[in-house]
Amino acid sequence: MADPVFSVVVPLFNEEEVLPEMIRRLTSVMEGIGEPFEVILVNDGSRDGTMRIVREACAADPRFKLLSFSRNFGHQTAITAGMDHAAGRAVV
Repeated sequence: MADPVFSVVVPLFNEEEVLPEMIRRLTSVMEGIGEPFEVILVNDGSRDGTMRIVREACAADPRFKLLSFSRNFGHQTAITAGMDHAAGRAVV
């Protein structure tokens, strides 16, 4: 896999109901850009099925990465953690 041009950081907290559609749409948009990308999904202490869906996405597509917090720290902390782990030249 080529080094990513874009790193997309997505904080998640109990997103089970919307996560599959977000992954589908985000993948479609990023593939349409035509540059290598990664998606860093940051689980911010979710208590629903978010982790199961994220693990499935990461197993199915190596461009998806997981960071997971032991509890909820808030979306700003999740975004910062994702940015700290981003490999792209631009972080979205």
